[in-house]
Amino acid sequence: MYGVRNLRGRQRRLAVVGMVAAMALGMSACGSDDDSPAGSAGAKKDGKASAAPAAPDEARLKAASFTDGEKVGTYTASEYVLDGPLGDAYTAVPDGCQPLVSLSGEVSDPDPAAEVQRKVDVPDEMLGVTVDVTLRSYASGGAATVMKALDKAGRDCAGGFTEQRAVAAAKYLKAEPAKAPAFAAEADEAKAYRFTILDVKGQQKLYEYLTVVRSGSTTLSFRAEITSTEDIGGVPPEVMAAQWAKFRAAKG
Repeated sequence: MYGVRNLRGRQRRLAVVGMVAAMALGMSACGSDDDSPAGSAGAKKDGKASAAPAAPDEARLKAASFTDGEKVGTYTASEYVLDGPLGDAYTAVPDGCQPLVSLSGEVSDPDPAAEVQRKVDVPDEMLGVTVDVTLRSYASGGAATVMKALDKAGRDCAGGFTEQRAVAAAKYLKAEPAKAPAFAAEADEAKAYRFTILDVKGQQKLYEYLTVVRSGSTTLSFRAEITSTEDIGGVPPEVMAAQWAKFRAAKG
């Protein structure tokens, strides 16, 4: 089932990316490369509304993302060998909790126009912290829509929900607000959560953290987990700060 969904999702993304690229070419004569919130219209001097800038394409997101082998303190960034983290195929029950599980286009709406994913960890630590870092751009106000759905899920699903995996299910016992990173004040929106999860055997409590930041038509998502019962206290702040700085620099 996930294979078919993934194929359809990729086809949808390719179609959207092509459409966005065409929009970008059409607007290049205006000289606008600003990444203001998607769906908002800029005002011309004659008082007429101008079209919103196109969402960044994959090439621009790659330029704004960690590179393969890039060091961030004790952590190292790397590219996913396959299609990204396994969690991108997971779904939530009830459906309204989906944004807390995955914002991948295969399992969540709206589809991103482009996305780039990186894994950040300490290579020598087999049981250490892993951070999934994903940059996604959206057309037609999609980024703001994603954040609205995430906020609603955080409130509606605070008491728990089920994460349906390929061959098992995990029970989220709680979804609690967590502290947003310091740079969130520079962004348009930011949401952060701490999850208490019962392992698939129903014996141990595990802890994961999710932080999603929106800047214009782009979201930066950070999901941190560890394969033990340790509570790491949040997404490593140095990882988020380094990615945000790189993203802002790429925007110019």
